[in-house]
Amino acid sequence: MREIASSRGWQLAPVVVAICAVAMVLGAFAQRLPCTQSVRDAQGQFELNWGNERPFAYYCYSDVIALYPADHLDQPGEFPYKTSWVENAGTPSSQVHYVEYPVLTGLLMWAAGAAARGLTGTGGLGSLPSAIVFFDVVALVLAGSWLCVVAAVMALLRSRPLYALLAALSPLVLAQLFTNFDAVAVAFATGGLLAWARRRPVVAGLLLGLGGAAKLYPLLLLIPLLVLCLRAGRIKPGLAALGAAAASWVAVNVPFAIAYPAGWSYFWRFSAIRGSGIESLYNVFSYFAGLRLDRHLAPGEAPSALNALSAALFLAACLAVCAVALGAPRRPRLAPLCLLVLVAFLLTSKVYSPQYSLWLVPLAVLSVPRWRLLVPWMVIDALVWVPTMLYQRGTHGGIGEGWFLGAVLARDAALLVVCAVVLAEIYRPARDLLRASGEDDGCGGVLAGAPDRVTLGRGGLNFAGAADLPRAT
Repeated sequence: MREIASSRGWQLAPVVVAICAVAMVLGAFAQRLPCTQSVRDAQGQFELNWGNERPFAYYCYSDVIALYPADHLDQPGEFPYKTSWVENAGTPSSQVHYVEYPVLTGLLMWAAGAAARGLTGTGGLGSLPSAIVFFDVVALVLAGSWLCVVAAVMALLRSRPLYALLAALSPLVLAQLFTNFDAVAVAFATGGLLAWARRRPVVAGLLLGLGGAAKLYPLLLLIPLLVLCLRAGRIKPGLAALGAAAASWVAVNVPFAIAYPAGWSYFWRFSAIRGSGIESLYNVFSYFAGLRLDRHLAPGEAPSALNALSAALFLAACLAVCAVALGAPRRPRLAPLCLLVLVAFLLTSKVYSPQYSLWLVPLAVLSVPRWRLLVPWMVIDALVWVPTMLYQRGTHGGIGEGWFLGAVLARDAALLVVCAVVLAEIYRPARDLLRASGEDDGCGGVLAGAPDRVTLGRGGLNFAGAADLPRAT
């Protein structure tokens, strides 16, 4: 059966990838076209047409375009983590800024900026604003990354390859693929899961580490992976993946940390001092309950109470997921646990930007490939983009914060419904569509079919002769 499913998947792969490519061109890229228009300035030169709140009026806003001038990527000789600039100079809120992204994303931004300036300086594209060419270059990288995601999901869904269309045609992809740079990290994370499924823990770790060097979230997938390794008594492959992830992350980051310590560490400092995002549950609570943590902060001062609460809630959620991993009647599959960890991170984090939902798409498809469950969640989540843009317009034809936060709560509620189904299938594995096809865990790799060695019961941890666990002497 596995050979038949695998053969069928290879036959369908070109079709699914082609459908994904067409969807990205006709949907995701076309949606951003109003924000990639130019207009002549007073001197007759073409410039980006973002006047009159155009990005919000046409629902086409993209951080990719906005960050091009904001992060000085349009300036020759500038380099992320080396280049700094001062915002609000001469005021009490004056602050030194650097590129606020992890190293691999910063390098992508720099390389795309250099390509955009080079292409617009050759004459062939000279009439186009370089910001538009920058977006086009980045869009090609993001589209290629998502094609890799879809191909990896299809390879992991050997028994049900057509369900990869849920990742290829997801409304979230059409709405958020070109909002920011997250698709690169999603490709690394999904590739890491595929490598782990192919029983290559070192390669899996390397890819997850590189993903963490682009966006930190892929490193969170190591949490459920290691806990499942503990349950199966397969600690050595898990430690190999962890070591490889650490090695690749360090190899990318250490040169920049040494050469440009202030610029490299800015990402961490910025993450610590930023407050709650408008779309976070903390902001929802503050708005409807009228309570706010960390009042009267000085410019640049970290919201210590908010940071502590966010960290504590995420830690508690991770411990709960670990308890599920060890206490479920049958060893859970890897993808559902990864999904639960990421949902816990997003809902307890200070910031839940719209494009972060892309992180969840491949994991949701690998966890519960049910059209009637995933499509409504994806549609609700994607539609939050509309009130987000309307809220950003403010008094110029926009909506109030209460309406916007109501849409945020609808998104979070839909996501929790998905998680509830995931938990139900973990505790009642007979309902799991993928396990019903005969596979133990398509993402499991060395864990697939492994017996339980360490489980969690009412009396605590139970050991059953773990194969490669450290033994007391």
